[in-house]
Amino acid sequence: MAATRVLIVEDDADINQIVATHLARHGMDCTQAFSGSEARLLASGDEFPFDIVVSDLMLPGLNGEELVALIRERDARVPIIVISARTAASDRIDLLKLGADDYLTKPFDLDELVARIEVQLRHRGLAGAGNDAGGATAGASSSVLTFRAWELDPEAHTFTVAGEPVELTRIEFNILHALISHPKRVFSKQELFERAWGEPYAADDNTVNVHLSNIRAKLKASGTDGYIKTVWGMGFKLQED
Repeated sequence: MAATRVLIVEDDADINQIVATHLARHGMDCTQAFSGSEARLLASGDEFPFDIVVSDLMLPGLNGEELVALIRERDARVPIIVISARTAASDRIDLLKLGADDYLTKPFDLDELVARIEVQLRHRGLAGAGNDAGGATAGASSSVLTFRAWELDPEAHTFTVAGEPVELTRIEFNILHALISHPKRVFSKQELFERAWGEPYAADDNTVNVHLSNIRAKLKASGTDGYIKTVWGMGFKLQED
């Protein structure tokens, strides 16, 4: 099996090297960038050349927020983990809206970074790899699922609205898979988190809300954003015709 290809974007040379050395010890193939502009050049080409990105926010040239947005435009599914000294909840929310998958505040534990990378990679290319929360997991079935104008294919990892493809991040895809798999069920935020992330619930309410907001924004042009109904005090379900 090929080594995991990690792009590390950090302008502090010491931190960059420490992270690269530690990840290499865990069998990962690390490419180091020391500015957002350098990372942009490394990420260019017809096919995105990395399996996961670990990036700081305060970068010379192209800042972290711009880099996250650029990478997300290039590849809707590649996991992005942001590491930053910023601790405000608003910063985490803004990054989730841009498409980041996880956020670690500095100083961080290197083993925790490895664990978070492994969580992201465990589900890369899948609609969920199972969890300990019980019930069906996103990606447990290979059959195409439909709901009104939506069609979701867990095996091909595609989602279309009236035949038109919609690009989703891994988390967004997993959330929709959970909802479409059980269209009459009301999912709590905890249930959606555990199915989408494949790990025990460990986030504030804004995490799930932000991803649902992103999904609705992507569906607005098709007029199907209203398919997702908020059940106040309980969670979310699909709105049947």
